[in-house]
Amino acid sequence: MITRSVVKYIQSLGDKKAREQEGRVVVEGPKIIAELLKEQPEAVKHVYATKKWLSQFEHTLPASADAEEVSEQELSRISFLSSPSDILSLVELPHPEPFKPSPHGFTMLLDQIQDPGNLGTIIRTGDWFGIGHIMCSPDTADAFSPKVVQASMGSVFRIQVHYADLSQIIQAHDRITVFAAVLDGRSIDEVKPVTPGFLIIGNESKGVSAELRKDAVQGITIPRLGGAESLNAAVATGVLLSWLTRPVT
Repeated sequence: MITRSVVKYIQSLGDKKAREQEGRVVVEGPKIIAELLKEQPEAVKHVYATKKWLSQFEHTLPASADAEEVSEQELSRISFLSSPSDILSLVELPHPEPFKPSPHGFTMLLDQIQDPGNLGTIIRTGDWFGIGHIMCSPDTADAFSPKVVQASMGSVFRIQVHYADLSQIIQAHDRITVFAAVLDGRSIDEVKPVTPGFLIIGNESKGVSAELRKDAVQGITIPRLGGAESLNAAVATGVLLSWLTRPVT
């Protein structure tokens, strides 16, 4: 039976400071946890799961992971989801390796992305296109909040996510071509892929900050055929990466 102190502890991990102090992240859902157990089993530290899940998958847990059977009602007390799944796990907080731009790929620079769902989807999209590193401005949402982890569908554990001053990153790598997603930029069908490269995705409502626009960046945009004022940041990320990472012929 889950005690009140356990509930309080797990709920505290919704706070960034607590996650960093404890070195733990909350991960929910059979699919995400199955991927973690396959790719990074040593990171899974504690599992709270229903009898149904444990009867099928307990054998996949590493010896170092503690497992505790709980009821659906108990899961609802510790879950961050509106509809809890059969399993919640406490996973070791990842620590990114030192940043080193890939000589043959793109690094994404996220400027003040605030919505956890957007951030998680952007990370998942970057994973799809083989992005190795994502640099976030200090005021971007925390990549390991429960909502971001869920929206990323586990991709946040495969990509190296960093937080830093984006202007300093650009200046420190001044030989790398920098693209910024803006409404008044060049159409992407006029832009040839260049690697290595940086792609800046700006705030959902304000776009890329003026400070970053002053750096040596090339503004690019997705041609608009209809009447929508703008694209969702995560959707725009997918379209731009599809174009910028395509093979050069």
